[in-house]
Amino acid sequence: MTQTAAATTEGRVFVDKQSPDAYRALTATAEAVRGVAAEAGLDRLLVELINIRVSQLNGCAFCLNLHTKTALRAGETTQRLGVLPAWRDTELFTPRERAALALAEATTHAADADPQSTAYALARAALSDDEISAVIWVAITMNAFNRVSVMSKHPVRNSPPAPSV
Repeated sequence: MTQTAAATTEGRVFVDKQSPDAYRALTATAEAVRGVAAEAGLDRLLVELINIRVSQLNGCAFCLNLHTKTALRAGETTQRLGVLPAWRDTELFTPRERAALALAEATTHAADADPQSTAYALARAALSDDEISAVIWVAITMNAFNRVSVMSKHPVRNSPPAPSV
């Protein structure tokens, strides 16, 4: 592979630009997963909570920036987004959301067997098989995008403040 303009800050390579066919395949997977999530009945807010929580665990600033904006546009509250890292310690999330968040965390930290078993049991009690599958696929896909952005060191640029109403 030849060197291209895909180099970024700190000598990193934007792997999505360097290998566009692979990135298009990942994007196509994400589109398929969005369809699976919708068919399973996962609403946009729950999908964005999963995306944000997985991105928090992976330390992906680019994806956190993107999905926080998407969640806010979809109607998520700043309060829930602010406490999302401590979701277990609040009553702000429904049992279904809690099950999905636990399963997304277990998917992200797949090598941790005990938390994975606990999360799966919680998911079994609150989610259908289709929902469990969709949550796992959303988390898997978000984990992949996180790795693309973290390894590429995709920048987060300052955006102008939203106009006051």
